[in-house]
Amino acid sequence: MMNISRTVAFSKDAANIFFHILTSCNLRCRHCYINPAQHGTQTLDIETIASWLNVFAAKERKANVIFLGGEPTLHPGLPDVVKTARNLGFQSITIDTNGYLFNDVLRKLSPDDVDVISFSLDGATCGVNDSLRGNGSYEACLKGIRKAVSGGFHTSLIYTVSSANFHELEKMPDILTMLGVERFFIQVIGIRGQSVHSAGAELVQVSPEQWLKSVPAVAEAVASRGIPVIYPKVFLKPDEPFECAGKVARNYFIFPNGRVYRCPLCEDYPLHGGILNPDGLTPTQPVNETDLFKLNIPEGCVMNRLIQPDNIRYLPDGSPEYRIACCLLKEEVAAYADSPEFQAMSARDITR
Repeated sequence: MMNISRTVAFSKDAANIFFHILTSCNLRCRHCYINPAQHGTQTLDIETIASWLNVFAAKERKANVIFLGGEPTLHPGLPDVVKTARNLGFQSITIDTNGYLFNDVLRKLSPDDVDVISFSLDGATCGVNDSLRGNGSYEACLKGIRKAVSGGFHTSLIYTVSSANFHELEKMPDILTMLGVERFFIQVIGIRGQSVHSAGAELVQVSPEQWLKSVPAVAEAVASRGIPVIYPKVFLKPDEPFECAGKVARNYFIFPNGRVYRCPLCEDYPLHGGILNPDGLTPTQPVNETDLFKLNIPEGCVMNRLIQPDNIRYLPDGSPEYRIACCLLKEEVAAYADSPEFQAMSARDITR
C-alpha cells in the first residue's frame, strides 16, 4: 500500500472558528496554552455563545467550528451549543476534549450532531502521559475514546510532541489501531501559556533533526494502517516560499473575554486583531497581530522570531540556518490519494 504525502495549502474557501467557550479545566497539563490573564476566566453563557456563533455564521459562507476550553465538556450547555451550531449551518463541528466527557455529553449528542470528537493524548504509556497531563488522564482518555467509538462517533487523536514524550511517538501506531481512531494529528509544543512556566529542560521543542527524522516516519507508519495523519510543516525547504495564514486564510481563535486572534502564537499577548462586542466582530486599533503579518523576515514566521526566538538557529554569518513555516501550515499523509478518508479531510482538519 502506497501512502500519499503532501503539503496542504491554506484554505481560502472556508473559515475555521476555534471557539474557547470556557477556560476552566479538570486537568493542569504542563504544556497547556491557556493563559487566564489574557483569555479570561469566565464560562460563557449559552446566549452569548449563540450570539457569537451567529456573528460568524453571518460573516462566513462556509465555516468550520471547533469547541475547546479548558475542557469544553465541563460546560453543561455544550450539547445545546453544538445543536445551535448545526442549525446555523456550520460546515463541520468538532469537540476537542481530554476524554473525561463530563455532563454525559455523548448521551445528549448523536453522531449526526457533531462531525468529530477529538481527543488529546500525550504519551503511548500511562507514565509519560500522566506526567504531562495529570494522574488518571491516560485511562480516562482511552475510556472516552472507546465510548465514543462504540457510540458511532467519528474520532481523532492529537499528540503534542515535546522532548518529554518524543520517544513514545513511535509507539502510537499500535495505540491508534487498538482504539479504532480515524485520524491522527501530531502537534509541536508551543512555548506559550503554561509551558513557559513549567520547570525542567525536558519540556521543550525537539530539534529540527529529531523532528524531521522521526515525525514523517511515524506519520507514514500510521497512514499505512489506513489512518490519515496531519502534522505541522514546521521547517521550510530552501526552495519553499513562506506564507502567513494570517494574510491568506481565515482562522479565528475566540476566547471567553471576547478577544479574537488570527495567529495562535500571539495568544499570550494583547495583540488580538479583533474583539467581540454587541456590535459584532470589531477590529482592534494598531499595533496588533494583523500589522505584524505584513513583515517579511529571513527567518520566515515573524511571530516565531518575536515570541519564540530560541526556536531558531543561526549560521556564523548571522543568517538563519532554516526558516520556520507558519504554524498553521500542515503536512498530510493518507493511504490512498483517492480514498474517502483523504477526500474527506476538511479545512478544519488542516488548521489544527
